[in-house]
Amino acid sequence: MAMTLRLTEEQERALALLAEAQGISKQEATTRAITEAAARHVRTERVSELSALGRERYAALLDRLAQ
Repeated sequence: MAMTLRLTEEQERALALLAEAQGISKQEATTRAITEAAARHVRTERVSELSALGRERYAALLDRLAQ
């Protein structure tokens, strides 16, 4: 799917630096950055969910340990 991406001059420079550092095109740098950000977001959400479940499951034990 084609898409137009509008960047500020600063964002354009950052993208160019990222692409050059990785030895890839700006297109590839953009798609990798989007994919990596999405993966981090999903992992962060999952860790938060598991943490909440653990706190709920072991609430009594955690309370005792805190005393």
